[in-house]
Amino acid sequence: MSRDSRYGKYEGGPDPLAPPVDLAEALDLIGQDVMAGTSPERAMREFLRRGGRSQRGLDDLARLVAEKRRELTSKHGLDGTLQEIRQLLDEAVLAERGQLARDTAMDDGDRALAELQLDSLPASPAAAVGELSGYDWTSPTARQKYEQIKDLLGREMLDQRFAGMKQALENASDEDRAAVGQMMQDLNELLEAHRRGEDTQEQFDDFMRQHGDQFPSNPQNVDELLDDLAARAAAAQRMRNSMTQEQRDELDALAEQAFGSPALMGALSQLDDNLRALRPGEDWGGSEGMSGEQGLGLGDGTGVFQDIADLDALADQLAQVGPGSELDDLDLDALAQQLGDQAAVDARTLQQLEKALRNSGAMRRGTDGQLRLTPKAMRQLGKSLLKDVAERMSGRQGARDLRRAGAAGDRSGSTRPWEFGDTEPWDVTRSITNALTRTAGDGPRSGPGVRLQIEDVEVQETEARTQAAVALLVDTSFSMAMEDRWVPMKRTALALHTLISTRFRGDDLQLIAFGREAEVMDVEQLVGLDAMWDKGTNLHHALLLANRHFRKHPNAQPVLLIVTDGEPTSHLEPNGQVYFSYPPDPVTIALSVRELENAHRLGAKTTFFRLGDDPGLARFVDGMARRVDGTVTAPENDDLGVAVVGSYLGARHGSGSVFGDDGLWGSAFGRFG
Repeated sequence: MSRDSRYGKYEGGPDPLAPPVDLAEALDLIGQDVMAGTSPERAMREFLRRGGRSQRGLDDLARLVAEKRRELTSKHGLDGTLQEIRQLLDEAVLAERGQLARDTAMDDGDRALAELQLDSLPASPAAAVGELSGYDWTSPTARQKYEQIKDLLGREMLDQRFAGMKQALENASDEDRAAVGQMMQDLNELLEAHRRGEDTQEQFDDFMRQHGDQFPSNPQNVDELLDDLAARAAAAQRMRNSMTQEQRDELDALAEQAFGSPALMGALSQLDDNLRALRPGEDWGGSEGMSGEQGLGLGDGTGVFQDIADLDALADQLAQVGPGSELDDLDLDALAQQLGDQAAVDARTLQQLEKALRNSGAMRRGTDGQLRLTPKAMRQLGKSLLKDVAERMSGRQGARDLRRAGAAGDRSGSTRPWEFGDTEPWDVTRSITNALTRTAGDGPRSGPGVRLQIEDVEVQETEARTQAAVALLVDTSFSMAMEDRWVPMKRTALALHTLISTRFRGDDLQLIAFGREAEVMDVEQLVGLDAMWDKGTNLHHALLLANRHFRKHPNAQPVLLIVTDGEPTSHLEPNGQVYFSYPPDPVTIALSVRELENAHRLGAKTTFFRLGDDPGLARFVDGMARRVDGTVTAPENDDLGVAVVGSYLGARHGSGSVFGDDGLWGSAFGRFG
């Protein structure tokens, strides 16, 4: 590092060392909402509101804003300046009484008159200060305290309009006060010229050359100067509006003696008139209930009211409810100032998440203008669901991690990064290419040969040789939605689709949804399906479609998986019309049984997944399964995916279930080394 190098706060946008945004978690949570019937646009908004496991959302930031606002209003009162004046007045009177008592050379009549005047001071600080304006102080300390009152008032009045003036003018000389007076005069001339439309940039630049040190925000033109001044002046007015009438009267009376200069008050009044005329849109009429015990001076109080205004603006931005509201509208600087740097980092991450979700190909806008999950997003969501299924299965009866294609089988032609425990052969060409690509920019420093690292290694995927024609029949009747089985059903379908499309590509899956009638759906259509409230469970129609699928694949092993929570209550008539009856019509039952037996004659291995505790459904399903040598399982909603995936694996390998055969598990997915 060179001698001239320096460390400093990073100012170039997002932290280059921050971890990348977690799109996987976002897509998982958004996908769950979409499967529950929420539109992708709304689901994305809801995710941004809630946040993730380690990421605060908009609602969290809004809560912090509300807490900060509540703290400001409950902690502070508005009588700080009056308290400070009262204290200085008490100290001045006490010092004067002490001097009168010690001055033995003083005429007794004069002493008595002075003490009488001090004794008869009114309780009002403003009235007392006014009566003492002509008092001949005998104590230098008392005189100094009294002069501090007038000095304090002047500095507070200026600090209301120009932040920092109270401190800057402490112990100020007459020359300093004259400079402030000149600045006020020049400022009012500039603003009045602006009101008439006669000001120029040259006039503004000349003003800033003379008085720029009074404006630390460094405005670049009159409008920026006006924005700063008007925002603070409006905050000062809101503070005044929030005071009691008694407090306002006291301050008005005291203000006449500020700096002992009526000209100052005139200039401030002229400034306020100019700012109100030029920025009428500011909130000049608002007020707050300030009930705290910590008194605020006029300058500090104005700053607090500005903070409250900033917090209100942040609350509106975080609400994202107005027309055209966007996350890019968030004022990150204001967030950092009011809530700390971490709040700004969280907000920036949410902005990046939204951009990444919109630009990553995970969502696209359809012809109707609505956002939809893309196949890429569906694959990502499916992988997450399949991983969850694998974790649940791996904890049962010694089952192993569901993350690999079958080791005993044909190569699929695809590769994937090596993971701990993989026993598949390396793809040498891909692995070496990855290493060369990674080190291409290293130049001569890399040395001779290929430097292979773990992340370069890819292995060859394999597929089990046995093909299966799989039909997953999912009940979409109104009871599925009513009993909160809608989302588990969709999660199950997507997990099975992901498993087959990524690990068993030789198998052919057909998804069939059956309510009042049945329909073949692709996975995107099923996942986006809104809850259906029509009565009817047309298992007959669904089995017709499943058998048609099996006949198209005569050389494949048929696997029939039926997810339902009700007996068949509708069937398809020969003319194509749907017949519905509840209680179930015997004809409906007979037609459903006939098609189930047709599936059995085609060689289908059938599993019913019975949802719910209806005894009638249990008797019906058990009877149906016995007729075709099928099996029945009654999983809880959260275990439906595990049950369906496990049954599929067992059926395609000649076993009733994957859970009871560790050898089967190893054959299907490969063993750990």
